Amino acid sequence: MIEVTNLVKRYGDHTAVDHLSFKIEKGKIYGFLGPNGAGKSTTMNIITGYIASTEGKVVIDGHDILEEPEQAKKCIGYLPEQPPLYFDMTVLEYMKFAADLKKIPKSKKMSMIQEVMDMVKISDMKNRLIKNLSKGYRQRVGLAQAVLGYPEVIILDEPTVGLDPKQIIEIRSLIKDLKEKHTVILSSHILSEVSAVCDYVLIISHGKLVASDTPENLGRLAEGSNNLSMLIKGEKNVIREGLDKVEGIKDISLEESSEENTWRVKISTEENMDIREKIFYSMAYVQCPILEMQSKKVSLEEIFLELTEGDGNSAEKDEEKAPGQENQDVTDSAEVHDVNETASEISEEDSGDFQEEDRDMVNAENTENGEKGE
Repeated sequence: MIEVTNLVKRYGDHTAVDHLSFKIEKGKIYGFLGPNGAGKSTTMNIITGYIASTEGKVVIDGHDILEEPEQAKKCIGYLPEQPPLYFDMTVLEYMKFAADLKKIPKSKKMSMIQEVMDMVKISDMKNRLIKNLSKGYRQRVGLAQAVLGYPEVIILDEPTVGLDPKQIIEIRSLIKDLKEKHTVILSSHILSEVSAVCDYVLIISHGKLVASDTPENLGRLAEGSNNLSMLIKGEKNVIREGLDKVEGIKDISLEESSEENTWRVKISTEENMDIREKIFYSMAYVQCPILEMQSKKVSLEEIFLELTEGDGNSAEKDEEKAPGQENQDVTDSAEVHDVNETASEISEEDSGDFQEEDRDMVNAENTENGEKGE
């Protein structure tokens, strides 16, 4: 579906993406992981055609993003971290606008809009101004415009940032539902999110791909993925002699426990070996009872930290300003100005629908921007 080959993006002397190569297959949810500054969003922007690469190529369903941009982009629906919404439009007006931009035929436009709004559960909000929606509903509207037209690939950049726990669960459920008809790429640094929804994980560090596999198989890449922790009662030398007779043990450490005549025992084993039963019988033979036994399961957090250890760019922002992004800042400022102007003119009738969090947002913007709306 998507083939990225030797992708490079440089900003002056800084290399944001360094000879990155991977393939995306149909019908899966891919998690694109990396610390801040690793190059995740830069890669997403190149795949979507928002910025050009310095070297390498991106092919989407057989179309090169640079040589056939229109055909390639038709295959992609994109939800940036900040949804590209127009606050003074109603939800339905915005969806019609997005449908026109995507050149959806008039005969199919309204039926497709209704279907997508039902899918993301915003039909009840279709006549509400977007500025009056909560952040969770705004995120749903952004997701709806990405799905509109039913592109083969849906790319989501940090889709749950700033949402409350209930909204996060709802958005994750929507992402899982998208898998039935679309391939989904989820860019995130929230590891629990990737674990919860993704079938396959790509980990990027310093602009390079350091690992790619299913979340389960990634455990094999991390040290300590085959560890046993036990609490054993008995004499130290007797316990060690009993364990030395068990095949498959690579390393043994014993530390005295707070309980009398007991030892905290840690064992590392050879890959893909389960020796718990052998240890049980060995300790029973030397009459040293095992009071506790726990097989350590390496979390995605531990794998992530191990594979990205020493990433010097963690304090930097992931998205280096690309050519053209300055214009986006101007657009954002203009939208804030429009919000302030409209907020000052809201009638008493409309203000009843104005949610508390949006009221706070506008007040904060007015203060920051010197009452631009006045």
